[in-house]
Amino acid sequence: MAGSLKRRSRRNIDNIADDLQKVPVIKTLNDTNVSSDIEIYAKEVLNALIADSLPPTPNNFSLYFDRLLEDKSENMRKQIHEMLELEESNDTETTIELEKSLKQGFSSIKNILNTTANLYKNMSLMTKILEKRKEELAKDPEISEAIGIVSVLEGDVSKLNSILKTQSVQMKSSYDATAKIVKSVENETIFDNKFGVYNKRYLLTKIEQEIELISKFNHHSSLIMIELSKTLKQNITNEKALTLMTRTIARLLLKTSRRSDIVAHYGNGVFAMLLKHTDIPSAKKASERLCDLVSNSNFFLADREIQLRISIGITDIDTRHSVEEIVVSAMNAIEKAYESKKLDYAVSLRAK
Repeated sequence: MAGSLKRRSRRNIDNIADDLQKVPVIKTLNDTNVSSDIEIYAKEVLNALIADSLPPTPNNFSLYFDRLLEDKSENMRKQIHEMLELEESNDTETTIELEKSLKQGFSSIKNILNTTANLYKNMSLMTKILEKRKEELAKDPEISEAIGIVSVLEGDVSKLNSILKTQSVQMKSSYDATAKIVKSVENETIFDNKFGVYNKRYLLTKIEQEIELISKFNHHSSLIMIELSKTLKQNITNEKALTLMTRTIARLLLKTSRRSDIVAHYGNGVFAMLLKHTDIPSAKKASERLCDLVSNSNFFLADREIQLRISIGITDIDTRHSVEEIVVSAMNAIEKAYESKKLDYAVSLRAK
């Protein structure tokens, strides 16, 4: 249409330094006064958002704040991170802690129920023992008085056993009701307890949201899927060891991820990282760093030292494909990585 504004393609945020030179930045950061430095840096972030035609929403500002900080001095990064840790109040982290507490509470209730059940079994066993001793005493007519005492004791134990049985039924009913509540909550959870990262449900929701954001602002984002190398898994038959290795991978992913990245467990030991405002070349660089970090993190199994290896599938996120198609594309890329003899990662791009 004549006179209409042409939509500007979004630059990759990792390469924004060149563009920032064209935007009037207040002054260069220094490490002498973190309070004034962070004010200057905040203006740089705002300049970058304006230059990229992005609205300065809290989420966008936070994303650019984290990414541009990578180009600052180590001392400056450390000071700002310390400041953020002191003031940070993250609703997502609060939700995760609540989920952990809920599941721990449910586990405690389950333990109480198991203990009560064992107590009931022991009381039933005591009743049988008393019956047996009563039969033994009945064979000796000279100890009729003892038989009377045992009979009274048997009656008392029987009453107690009956009360305990009723209470056990009530507790079982309460447990079942609690289990239903916990199950409904689990259907809305965002955290994977086993590996300490987000879960599949949260990941898919975030990919869906990212597709919507891309449709509005036309930036680039990527998805990478990560799992232990098939060769490594084939050589390790100890399931416990494989689980520990997989948990190590999860910790390394969290260690290297930025606050704007979403690290999640997709399922069956496969992890995903949603890299916002990151194009394919930058996603490949991130994958290279991950592969190097993991390969330098050896795992000890008894007297064996095992070099960890991962395989990574990379794909782009666009508005023409569904969440499922994007995930499948990344999983297909993992298969391509297995076929490669040179690299532990591969890219799979869908037809536009």
